[in-house]
Amino acid sequence: MDPEATRRVERVPHGGCTDPTITDFSANVNPEVPTGVTRVYEEALAASKRYPADDYAAYRSVAGEYVGCEPRGVVPTPGGLAGIRLAIGAFVEPGDSVLVPYPSFGEYEREVELQGARVERVPHDAVLAADPADHAMAIVCNPNNPTGTAYDPDELLDLLERCRATDTVLLVDEAFLGFTDRPSLAGREGAVVARSLTKLFGLPGLRAGFLAASDPFADRLERARPAWNLGTPAAEVGAHCMRQESFVEETRERVASERNRMAAALAERYEVHPSEAPFLLLDVADPGVDRVLSALRAAEITARDARSFRGLDSHLRVAVRLPEENDRLLDVLLDV
Repeated sequence: MDPEATRRVERVPHGGCTDPTITDFSANVNPEVPTGVTRVYEEALAASKRYPADDYAAYRSVAGEYVGCEPRGVVPTPGGLAGIRLAIGAFVEPGDSVLVPYPSFGEYEREVELQGARVERVPHDAVLAADPADHAMAIVCNPNNPTGTAYDPDELLDLLERCRATDTVLLVDEAFLGFTDRPSLAGREGAVVARSLTKLFGLPGLRAGFLAASDPFADRLERARPAWNLGTPAAEVGAHCMRQESFVEETRERVASERNRMAAALAERYEVHPSEAPFLLLDVADPGVDRVLSALRAAEITARDARSFRGLDSHLRVAVRLPEENDRLLDVLLDV
């Protein structure tokens, strides 16, 4: 990390509400969690009087099966963002250039700048066609946040091939890919995949995730990661969640059904961006972001003000939650 950058790089706004009386549509988190989580957590907490085994063998094994790569290619991290920081820190040097999509997750730019590197912005819908030459890294968010765009697997593989040809690391943030049935790039030569377990499994406060790569990238990332960087409860609960295939399938079906229902209803009033993620991006120029947010607050609901994303000036992002909660949101949005 570049010490000089820490003097000037600002923090990035995010969704999320800590008030339990507010229905939170600002954070894209599954409102349901797998069965058995409390039991697993309590057992792991009892084991937390000792340091965790730093090889995280069981966690790596389950994660490798979960995304389809060798366990040795899995690098445990306390959440997806920690993995993104680790990857950028391992492969990007001060003065390097990094291709970063927009509008997209704001932490990419922040982490690149903290390394003392230069951000080369590219529209999110043109990132797969970008030329990776002369860039240390190219970043893709799949599906993209906040638009919900999921990229064609063949086009993504074509970008990866071009990145390999130019010695450019391809960092793919798959934080929301688990909500889809699209294939992961985990374990592909030349790619580093960042995965988060906290969104799909409804446990953002647990902070569990991992990077997936093949050698020599996996070896470099493993050397760079901090020791004991995943607590025992996070490792045990994370492994338990990744084994819950029925929960994942039921979540995908519910989210897809509710997302389609919400999009159809909202399209009568707003421009709705096509999405394969557990959220929808709405252009609310009429009646306006502030007016809509005020109406939602009056109904004890919060949504994400998407004006903090580069290139968006009249948008809201709303999560897909449970049907009865979604109905409340629709009632407000269609009545503003």
